[in-house]
Amino acid sequence: MKKKVFINMQLLDGSENMAPRPGYVVLTDEDRITAVVPREEADIKDCEVFDLEGRYLMPGLINLHVHIPTGGKPQKKPADASRMVKFATSNVFTRKYLEHIYRVNVYTELLSGVTTMRCVGGIENYDTWIRDLIRQGRADGPRILAANMAISVPGGHMAGSLAYEASTMEEAIRYVHDISEDKPDLIKLMITGGVMDATAKGEPGVLKMSPSIVKAACEEAHKLGYHVAAHVESTEGLRVALENGVDTIEHGATPTADIIRLFQEKGAVHVATISPALPYALFDPAISRVDEMSRFNGKVVFDGIIECAKQCLANGIPVGLGTDTGCPFVTHYDMWREVQYFHKCCGVSKAYALYTATKRNAEILGLGEVTGSIEAGKSADFIVTDGNPLVDLTVLRNLNMVVARGNVISNPKIKKIPEVETELDKYVRSHLRDDADNDESDSEATL
Repeated sequence: MKKKVFINMQLLDGSENMAPRPGYVVLTDEDRITAVVPREEADIKDCEVFDLEGRYLMPGLINLHVHIPTGGKPQKKPADASRMVKFATSNVFTRKYLEHIYRVNVYTELLSGVTTMRCVGGIENYDTWIRDLIRQGRADGPRILAANMAISVPGGHMAGSLAYEASTMEEAIRYVHDISEDKPDLIKLMITGGVMDATAKGEPGVLKMSPSIVKAACEEAHKLGYHVAAHVESTEGLRVALENGVDTIEHGATPTADIIRLFQEKGAVHVATISPALPYALFDPAISRVDEMSRFNGKVVFDGIIECAKQCLANGIPVGLGTDTGCPFVTHYDMWREVQYFHKCCGVSKAYALYTATKRNAEILGLGEVTGSIEAGKSADFIVTDGNPLVDLTVLRNLNMVVARGNVISNPKIKKIPEVETELDKYVRSHLRDDADNDESDSEATL
């Protein structure tokens, strides 16, 4: 890769109060940003020049919650995940196809503008396998932080498919060590059930993993130097997770004052995932293909995730964003929708939503010095949009350019799922119209 310079742009740097900065250029060398300076101060001799023709350049998106093997296509009926995983790993031919799926899905994330992602439950050790291929330049995709298989309990969430089943503290400790053999970046626990695990109306997120197992797994993971992320979809699950050492709460639920205190005392983080709950909660069951109990429970989880994010934000607790890609209607190319849902459902400005999906998410991952903002010395990870995302977040859905670790992809094209696009766009048009905005922080006048 030769030196590159990106000129004639509106720069959005990823900071919390970002505003367009015209007249700046971004210089890169190999995979690093070497300078962000006014055009007249830039030495562009021997650089490959990219004229952005007035477009907007901002940091690449960071997706904190991804399951690589599945793509979000709605199914006519609930799938047997354990059976599907067993088939996918049954012989050399199905494994080759599984490898192909992994390559396609991570590349789709990249084409959509995601330059870093965290995988929180995959098949066997395929998450670290694709992570390492990308690091070696043998596959195209975002920077990956990988968990591989999660740890659940018998009858727990994703048990037997994307998660091991630990019946005792000793088994949980053993699974932490088994997972660590492939040098993952974190450990994932499945502490509660989910919407599709529920057996009664009004009871999603039932506590499945005992506090003693949670504590044993967290203590062992921490001894080995790993953070712990946990699937949690109930208030009781929040308490058990936070009291026993979990670092990031994935999804969330309505918190009590004591839970907010625990978040603060433990230095824990909430990772909001609005995308998977929205279709369950708000779509006509004829479209979402779920029964009335699942729809009701989906609304409970949807409201709980949003309330958890709002209360965490109000109390200075870090909130990150992830899509939970792999759930029905949640694709590998729709991180932009999660950003928009965060803005609309949680009441944050567009600038803050973009900051969360870039710099804030990088900080949550411990990568704040590596990526997440447009600064000299950081990785050359950015995207280019035709319009201003501070005015209209939907400009993120079709990008002009993606740059990941210095590699340029111009006019990325993605094969999309028509049914998903149609149904989610209906929701955007009816509930998330940008021209209905009245908050001053998002107006043209403030830019």
